[in-house]
Amino acid sequence: MADVTTNAQKYVDQFHDLVQRLGKEDPGFAGALMEFVKQAEKPGALTTKTKELISIALGVAAHCSFCIAFHVKNAIAEGATKKEILESCLVAGLMGGGPAIAYIRYAVDACDQFGAE
Repeated sequence: MADVTTNAQKYVDQFHDLVQRLGKEDPGFAGALMEFVKQAEKPGALTTKTKELISIALGVAAHCSFCIAFHVKNAIAEGATKKEILESCLVAGLMGGGPAIAYIRYAVDACDQFGAE
């Protein structure tokens, strides 16, 4: 059987590379994008960890492997457990059906690779 494990760090690195390249092409856009991310993810009525879990679920529902890897890594850094991450994925699967459930694989691999406990 072929190995289907994904390289989550590669997705994170490719996203960061894209933002850097966009920054060279259009610094205003890249700066605004990163400020938008910063503002959206800062703690408020919801903690940053909760926002990262929501972002994981949205990434699964949107079938975005880059989003899943990026936000799993951030969620773990904010103290999210593997169980919390996978529960957020299950909600995405509920709302997104079979295709979303298939993308939970990316979250499982990211949890394993980034050391979620």
